[in-house]
Amino acid sequence: MKVPNHIAIILDGNGRWAKAKGMPRGYGHIKGCANLETICDDIKDLGVKYLTVYAFSTENWKRSREEVEGLMKLFRSYLKKCMKSAEKNHMRVKIIGDPSAFAPDIQDKIRQLEEFSKDYDELYFQIALNYGSRDEITRGMRRMAQDAAEGKLIPAQITEETIEGYLDTAGVPDPDLLIRTSGELRISNFLLWQIAYAELIFTPVAWPDFDEEQLNACIDEFSMRDRRYGGVKA
Repeated sequence: MKVPNHIAIILDGNGRWAKAKGMPRGYGHIKGCANLETICDDIKDLGVKYLTVYAFSTENWKRSREEVEGLMKLFRSYLKKCMKSAEKNHMRVKIIGDPSAFAPDIQDKIRQLEEFSKDYDELYFQIALNYGSRDEITRGMRRMAQDAAEGKLIPAQITEETIEGYLDTAGVPDPDLLIRTSGELRISNFLLWQIAYAELIFTPVAWPDFDEEQLNACIDEFSMRDRRYGGVKA
């Protein structure tokens, strides 16, 4: 089995999964969060070096106040627990997105987690919080324009590598495989630059039910594909 170096996952279906069981949407988010811890273990055991997950988008603020408040409470709990997972898996954790919209205590927990895990190197784990790819690119281009205005950057010398250096994922290889759970067939503003040559797999399984067996099935399918980059076979 050919294991991807970098897997990205859109964690979809928590609310619908809970509703199908006659439970509130928040229950699905709690179960989905617990599943993320398990999948991190499985990912590391497979030898994957990079994992990026879409946990909360810039559009998710439009959800009901009750659901958003529940998610904020869950983030507080998870970011604290993630330190133990980071230590166990020697996992470096980075939050991508714009954390400035979160409450100060959540921003503090993000900084603490990133600082705590910065020297680990067995698994690089990126969590997208208040993330949208268009927002990421916009923020990056503002910084690039400012650097150009200050004479730090010559516009004629800008390359793809220059642009990548201004993104939230700077220094991290692009995903080889993108998985979206729960049957939706769209990207939803996630890593639009980075997944230019990623293999895409859409599974009908909701995120709380996505387990090691489902993960292996996705990697098996990835292994069977004829990987090409811009028409050149990998």
